[in-house]
Amino acid sequence: MSAGELARTPVLEIKGAALHRGHRELWSGLDLTVEPGEFIAVLGPSGSGKTTLMRAILGLQPLSAGSIRVAGAAVHRGNSRIGYIPQQRPLPPDTSMRARDVVALGVNGTRFGLPIPRRGDRARVDALLEGVGAAHFADRRVGLLSGGEQQRLRVGQALADDPMLLLCDEPLSNLDLANQLGVTEIIDRQRRERGAAVLFVTHDINPILDRVDRILYIAGGRFVLGTPEEVLRSEVLTDLYGTPVFVLRAGGRLVVVGIPDAEPHHDHADQGEGHDHHELGDGA
Repeated sequence: MSAGELARTPVLEIKGAALHRGHRELWSGLDLTVEPGEFIAVLGPSGSGKTTLMRAILGLQPLSAGSIRVAGAAVHRGNSRIGYIPQQRPLPPDTSMRARDVVALGVNGTRFGLPIPRRGDRARVDALLEGVGAAHFADRRVGLLSGGEQQRLRVGQALADDPMLLLCDEPLSNLDLANQLGVTEIIDRQRRERGAAVLFVTHDINPILDRVDRILYIAGGRFVLGTPEEVLRSEVLTDLYGTPVFVLRAGGRLVVVGIPDAEPHHDHADQGEGHDHHELGDGA
C-alpha cells in the first residue's frame, strides 16, 4: 500500500464484531471506523469487554464474529503500527532496569533473537525520553521511580515505532491529578502532531473530556457510539442500562449516578477493569 493510499485508509475498521465468553455475550454487532487523529474514549462497567476489545485489536483475542482491520490489514500480533499503553502497575523496588532500558525495549525489543543495538538507537531512545518528560531520570532504576514516572516510560515505549493507533487501557489509573494531566498531554500530542488515532479505555472521562471526539460506551452486552454530547445524557444511559441513570455536572466534572453493579463475571482478560467505579467521575 502506497503512502497516499495509507493516508486515505481508516486507521481502524471494526465490522459486525461479536465476542462471547461461554454463554455470555460481551458485545455483538459492533461497527467502528476510526480515522487518523481521532480520539475515542471507551467507557463501561467492569466486565463489559473493554479490555477484551483491546486484546482483539492487538490480535490476542479471536472474535466470535466479524472482523477487525488496522490500516487496511487484518489484525495480527506484534503489529508495529499499534502502540499499547497498559494500566499503571508499580514495578518492584528491586527492579534493576534503568528508565532508558524500559524505553529501549520498545525500540529494539521486538526483533527476533537478542536485541542488537543499531546505529541511531540511543538517539531514538533519548528523543523518546525527552518527549515524555523522562530525560532527567533516564539512568535511574525504574523500581525507585514514582508511579507517574514509570507510566511516562510505558508511554515512551509505546511510541517507539511512531504508531498510527494508540491503545490506552486505563493508563491514568492510580496516578495523581498532575500525572494524569501529564500523561494525557503526551498521548494527545502524538494525536495532534503525528495524526495517531487514540482508543482510550477509562473509568473517569473527566481528565480527557475536552480531547475526546467520540465515545464508545459498552454495558450489558449493548453499546452506544457518538459524540460526548450525544452519549453522556441521562436518557441515553438509562436506555443502555435499562434502569434510571442520571448524568450530573458538579464543579466542572461529570458524575453518573444510578449505574447498577456489574454482573458477576469470569472474564480473565477483563480482570484489569476491576478499578471501574461504574461512573464517569470520582464522586457520586
